[in-house]
Amino acid sequence: MAPLIISVFAVSFISAVLAGGLAVSKVVFFSYGLCKIKINDKKELTVQGGQTLLSALTAEKFFIPSACGGKATCGLCKVKVINGAGEPLPTEEPFLSKEEIKDNIRLSCQIKIRNDISIQIPEYLFNIKEYTARVADMRDLTYDIKQFRLELISPAEIAYTPGQYIQLYVPPYPESEGEIYRAYSISSDPAEKKAIELVIRFVPGGICTTWCFKYLRPGDEVKFNGPYGEFHLSNTDTPMIFIAGGSGMAPMKCLLHQMVNTNNQRKCVYFFGGNTEKDLFYLELMKDFESRLPNFKFVPVVSGPQAGWSGQTGLVTEAVTRQFNDLKGWEGYLCGSPGLINACIKILTERGIPKEYIYYDSFA
Repeated sequence: MAPLIISVFAVSFISAVLAGGLAVSKVVFFSYGLCKIKINDKKELTVQGGQTLLSALTAEKFFIPSACGGKATCGLCKVKVINGAGEPLPTEEPFLSKEEIKDNIRLSCQIKIRNDISIQIPEYLFNIKEYTARVADMRDLTYDIKQFRLELISPAEIAYTPGQYIQLYVPPYPESEGEIYRAYSISSDPAEKKAIELVIRFVPGGICTTWCFKYLRPGDEVKFNGPYGEFHLSNTDTPMIFIAGGSGMAPMKCLLHQMVNTNNQRKCVYFFGGNTEKDLFYLELMKDFESRLPNFKFVPVVSGPQAGWSGQTGLVTEAVTRQFNDLKGWEGYLCGSPGLINACIKILTERGIPKEYIYYDSFA
């Protein structure tokens, strides 16, 4: 019995020593102390080393676009590194062109701060603000899409270019591993400065959508920052084709509000796709837009129609190809998944729209 007790004690002692050694090694080898971040040679931050550059900047209220929460799947959080970041990681390379790598462009979510670092960011990011708002209303649009109306508390108003997006803050909750941000396009009328609306589709297991659908309630306070993005109407009289599906409706709705507000007379055809009729929404609003914009036409498309459906069928791209053989002199505006965006770009360029005149908002 005594040898057994001695053996157990020895194993416990060795385990304790190893655990202590690991803890000491983390302190010695992985604690980078305080590091400085110099931004555009005009601002200097002192932060704790060991965290990602994106996390450190966010904590200091310098907001860099990031639609994926720092998982290196969206490629939006690009900054130019002057020095202090080492070589690009394999996780960054799919999102960086050869020119960007040569110009020291990096993904801030993948840069670990180990020493002082100097970066450059677009000047407009200095003006990005953090907002607090109250959930004024939550409205079911379909079985898996809701409209969230957020009335601003501080600052009391927001100005943005129609087509832009915000980053919604999601606090820790029972099914999450910590706080994150997720990007959502603004869908509301830009003439309204004291509130914004978001169109959010539920994703099973999605960290943000689970919080929005399961935990968020009218009256709750939320935080977001923004606005971000370069998706917007061009300043021309060129005819336009809009293509979207699901929550890709959000920026298109905002653009249509803008067209009404400015009495925009441009020709516009909007193809909106869904799997079934249950996936279609804002149909009455689209009729209202048609009545107020004489050159606007809304075309809902259903890939799996039920008996009685008299509208367009099949994939939304198929509906476009049936209606248009030649789109020379047009512009394209797209919103949806990367797969939808790529399919749309292919058919639009085949019909004569140069790629530089196809504008899109791609979901990460």
